[in-house]
Amino acid sequence: MADFPTGVCPPQEAVSVFFKELIREFGIGYSDTAWISSILLAMLYGTGPLCSVCVNRFGCRPVMFTGGLLASLGMVSASFCGSIIQLYFTTGVITGLGLALNFQPSLIMLNLYFNKRRPMANGLAAAGSPVFLCALSPLGQVLQDHYGWRGGFLILGGLLLNCCVCAALMRPLEVPRLGSGSGPGPQRPSRRLLDLSVFRDHGFVIYALAASIMVLGLFVPPVFVVSYAKDLGVPDTQAAFLLTILGFIDIFARPTAGFITGLKKVRPYSVYLFSFAMFFNGFTDLTGSTASDYGGLVVFCIFFGISYGMVGALQFEVLMAIVGTQKFSSAIGLVLLLEAIAVLIGPPSGGKLLDATHVYQYVFVLAGAEVLASSLVLVLGNFLCIGKRPEAATEEEHHKPPEDVKVDSREVEQFLKTEPEKNGELVHTPETSV
Repeated sequence: MADFPTGVCPPQEAVSVFFKELIREFGIGYSDTAWISSILLAMLYGTGPLCSVCVNRFGCRPVMFTGGLLASLGMVSASFCGSIIQLYFTTGVITGLGLALNFQPSLIMLNLYFNKRRPMANGLAAAGSPVFLCALSPLGQVLQDHYGWRGGFLILGGLLLNCCVCAALMRPLEVPRLGSGSGPGPQRPSRRLLDLSVFRDHGFVIYALAASIMVLGLFVPPVFVVSYAKDLGVPDTQAAFLLTILGFIDIFARPTAGFITGLKKVRPYSVYLFSFAMFFNGFTDLTGSTASDYGGLVVFCIFFGISYGMVGALQFEVLMAIVGTQKFSSAIGLVLLLEAIAVLIGPPSGGKLLDATHVYQYVFVLAGAEVLASSLVLVLGNFLCIGKRPEAATEEEHHKPPEDVKVDSREVEQFLKTEPEKNGELVHTPETSV
């Protein structure tokens, strides 16, 4: 299970390597180029309900396969564009929709595959994103140097076809039949294509509000850090290497955060850990605004990678814990829709501020303040409204049978002998149930 999913970020951040070339080619400003990343992310978030409906209707595998084709088509088409408006449509809309159709099914399948060790599984899956980021950022710079931005987009489009390979690995879970001659097995309960009842959950509303504020600034520093370094006179290759450093640290931060969250004593308080991760990220942005040379940006990327990895590993684990397994596919779609407007505003607002002031520090301060505000909303809302019941984060465990209840093997054997089959129907014994 790969997180090309939070792994939509690698293509988005890899595209930022080409921003300088796009500015020269089309004679535009930073805010205009930032709209590419913003539209891509807005499609990822804004089509959440559509993805939820598609997954509930058709299943994860066909939806993800279609998404891989669209993501590749968008990047390949972008290599032939003659204006920035065309890039908005191809790279932003088409590729963004394709990545959205990959993003959500992978998270839903992860939720279905794991329960007890789900935080660790989330952390390991999320590590796929920084792995690709480490590779795609320097690769994007190499492609730009040898083939230009058009050739680079074309090759990235080909790489995105690997999403279809990932889709083939999404084996759907099927309810087993009870015996070969017993007729059709038990049917799964019908599920709404989009369950709006999650809005009655105070925890979900608080989470959605905090997450929407968070994404205003969360993606801004990775989008602008390469251009920031180039503006300081850093060579292009070294500037692109900053994202590699960020991604390398992120690789280890996500599984570590997942492991810590999965600890028995920590898991009930995962909401507070997520709030700390957001606070850490926002504080890193504020301190990173003081960087005045390449060494300072390297230190910023190290700490940003740690905090960014913690956020990436915890954000959907916390949502799963709040709404539960049955409502997760609808909840994630609705959360992403609510975040879409914020994502559409975030990077372009940073670009506008940069065009007006030509000072990168202001962009980082703005992003940090937004993420800090989101952490305060989450921790205060959770403490005042739902934080008095920390066991809610592990509500699935309350439905499990007590582990200390033991069954004597002689009693089981005697039961199997005395209760074979009744009226031609298979009896549910401890063995046949498994």
